[in-house]
Amino acid sequence: MPDDGQGAVVAERQAAKTEPPRMYQVVLLNDDYTPMEFVVMVLQEYFKRDLETATQIMLKVHKEGRGVCGVYTKDVAATKVELVATAARRGGHPLQCIMEAA
Repeated sequence: MPDDGQGAVVAERQAAKTEPPRMYQVVLLNDDYTPMEFVVMVLQEYFKRDLETATQIMLKVHKEGRGVCGVYTKDVAATKVELVATAARRGGHPLQCIMEAA
């Protein structure tokens, strides 16, 4: 710490540097067994997508093998992945959901 010239120590204040949290995208993966209607329901219920948007994402998953449901902080993304996995298990579907750094 610097001296003020009179023997007293002067504390310098540094601006706190906070970075925004890392974001993660939640991604649904295609399979040959999960009904399209179930995928749309998951997107509406857990990702708050309207019917049109949910249908577009579902078709992307179906045609391209994967589709991004949304981008969230790490904890929120992990929670959504677990909610989807639980819903899929309860419904007897093999639907997989993962999170990736955005």
